[in-house]
Amino acid sequence: MLPLFVFLLLFADESGDAIDRSLKRFTDVFSVIRENAADPVSSAQAVNEGAIPGMLRKLDPHSVYFDPTHFEQLKEMEKSTRKGFGSIVSLLPGRVIVLQTLPNTPSARSGLNPGDEIVAINGIALNRLEVEQLVQLLTEARQHQVRIDVRRQGNARLLPLMLTPEDVEASSVDRAYFLSPQVGYIRITSFDVQTGKQIREAIDKLGGAELRGLVLDLRNNPGGILDAAVETAGIFLKPGQKIVSVKGRSFAGNDAVVPKEVTPFSFPLAVLINAKSASASEIVAGALQDHKRALLFGERSYGKGLVQSVFPLSQGAGLALTTAFYYTPSGRSIQRPLQGQLESTTSHMAEGGGIEPDQVVSPEPMTRLRAFLDGNAAFTSFSTDYLQRVKPKIDETFELSPTILDEFQAVLSNNNIRPGIAEWSSERDWLRNRLHQELFNLALGVDKGDQIEARRDPVVQSALRAVSGR
Repeated sequence: MLPLFVFLLLFADESGDAIDRSLKRFTDVFSVIRENAADPVSSAQAVNEGAIPGMLRKLDPHSVYFDPTHFEQLKEMEKSTRKGFGSIVSLLPGRVIVLQTLPNTPSARSGLNPGDEIVAINGIALNRLEVEQLVQLLTEARQHQVRIDVRRQGNARLLPLMLTPEDVEASSVDRAYFLSPQVGYIRITSFDVQTGKQIREAIDKLGGAELRGLVLDLRNNPGGILDAAVETAGIFLKPGQKIVSVKGRSFAGNDAVVPKEVTPFSFPLAVLINAKSASASEIVAGALQDHKRALLFGERSYGKGLVQSVFPLSQGAGLALTTAFYYTPSGRSIQRPLQGQLESTTSHMAEGGGIEPDQVVSPEPMTRLRAFLDGNAAFTSFSTDYLQRVKPKIDETFELSPTILDEFQAVLSNNNIRPGIAEWSSERDWLRNRLHQELFNLALGVDKGDQIEARRDPVVQSALRAVSGR
């Protein structure tokens, strides 16, 4: 029996006879292929990997069919806890380098240290794998006990470690610190069921209503649960203010508003967005901008303003289908024009696409030298060796030695990396800051390293000046 649910759903507006004719045409073609194709045809493969994805591509780029394995992964991503080992790693082509292990997690208990390089997982060497392949391998490894082989600075032999995955808290609020006295910074990486609660906890930790300003970083945030976005916007907006409108064939124009019982924070607010800020993050940014509650800094957001309804299917599969579109309180369409969208006589799409910041600020450019050194883990390798060899006392007041750049340059030269004099000279400030950041990453944790990076981040600094009244 062919999975006809998807077909019936997509053609629900047509008459029964029209649907029957369309399905008859499909089954006729499929029967001819199955009986006459040069090679045997798998019906599951033809339908699940061919017919259904092909049909969804004609609707929009975001509707997608999930096989049982990927549907389970989708449901896992919506949780605030996920199976894993509790380590933060840097992924480069062929390399996985540990930046931090979280307390009381399998990684920490196994003896994995910042600066360690994972060179094999269950006997699979990593040195020839691309980043996408590494992500896939690490995702699969989180499902069961694994053996990893680790290269540690100063050790001649690889260290074999066994790790068993556990439920690890996956906080969507992964950074919260002060940019200056009484001006806080919070980064939100996604929106899940715990996001609103975690934001309030982070604000309270920074001083709550006593803050003189807050920078909310939504850059590279792909979105998540609508309710979490509504709750987040409600932390800063007045009761009764509209947050988002939902319009579609099955939606008569549903509006989400701030509940009456909410007491919002009123300190100055800036929001950071870029081209990878999408969906729920655009709902938050658009609502705060429309109500003139926050100034937006950075780059135009992605423009994914569509409602994705998830439908469980038979045999553990699932379907994420675009069923409506999001609009900001002023009526702006968040969704950018869709390529390949089928014609609709009831389309709610309007010209738009993304959220335009109040002040466009570009990030620091990634020069050839910067990309090369980061791509070859030069800062991590040098910093790991420096910490073991020099054993400096590192706390938040630590400053780099005046000679550390010369030492770094000598190490690069020994590895046949010799930038030109002019290129090296023009990058000295950035190189010092990057070394400072990496030493903090390894010695104090990536949140402390990020604070060093924020000092040179033009988007963060522009927002800081705005909320500080400078």
